[in-house]
Amino acid sequence: MEGSASERHINDKYRVFKKSGTVVDLGYAPGSWSQVAVNRTSPGGRVVGVDVLPAQPPRGASTIQGDFLSPDIQQEVRAFVSDPDRGRPRPKPTWNAEQSLRSIEEEDDQREHEMSKDTVVGLEEERGYIDMERHTDLESHHEQLRKAADLSEDDMKSMTRAERDNAAGRVVDTVLSDMCDPWEQTAGFGSRSVSDPYRRMMNTSGIPFRDHAGSIDLCTAALSFAYDTLRTGGHLVVKFYQGSEDKLLEKRMKRLFEKVHRDKPEASRSESREDYFIALRRKEPPTKDEVFAE
Repeated sequence: MEGSASERHINDKYRVFKKSGTVVDLGYAPGSWSQVAVNRTSPGGRVVGVDVLPAQPPRGASTIQGDFLSPDIQQEVRAFVSDPDRGRPRPKPTWNAEQSLRSIEEEDDQREHEMSKDTVVGLEEERGYIDMERHTDLESHHEQLRKAADLSEDDMKSMTRAERDNAAGRVVDTVLSDMCDPWEQTAGFGSRSVSDPYRRMMNTSGIPFRDHAGSIDLCTAALSFAYDTLRTGGHLVVKFYQGSEDKLLEKRMKRLFEKVHRDKPEASRSESREDYFIALRRKEPPTKDEVFAE
């Protein structure tokens, strides 16, 4: 699978992905954007999908299930991408018979040593592995933010642009937002599971202004996340429903990016109100207050 015609059109025209890059796909289910991102960032890239739906990710993508509007979920995503190796494909180890035998012997010795000790079952051992890993990531991320907050203005000036980006947690190359796109249910109407419409981020109602306002709220949240996480020169792609509020969204995006394009791929139906903003090359200087001013 190589994504829909609209997604291929956008990437072919604007080149929003780069080799070995980091991509965050907001509202990734059912995964067509993530699949394009995986293909275009390999080898060495990583793609993190976030969705309220418990959907199966494309091969090569990592996922975090949760409501993206939750600050806790956003912190979890930031903690995930702050580790430069997390989510990247691991190189296949070269097999060496002597080293493998030595490793097995060391593991056996270690296992015997651990079994000989008195076992004390504490809180950390009762928690699941995933929860422990998540907790460690968040602690590491919070420590990174504390260090960044302690940097003086002189410290920042003496750093390179890349160093300033890393210190601020700006490590993502591309943010995608398709949160306003409903995932049509085709089966399982008798169950409340993956495609439960009440669990989607937003459903189209057939009322143009309501659909438009909801999509703009989600796009604004994506822009805020992009401000916090996109490295200088990074890109943002958001899908929205046209209406009176999209001018303000476009104005805000132009404050943060060198170039902002409005695009309606030919694959979209002519009567559809769906559109895309493709924001290219994030600028470093603007403050968040400057970007989000009315």
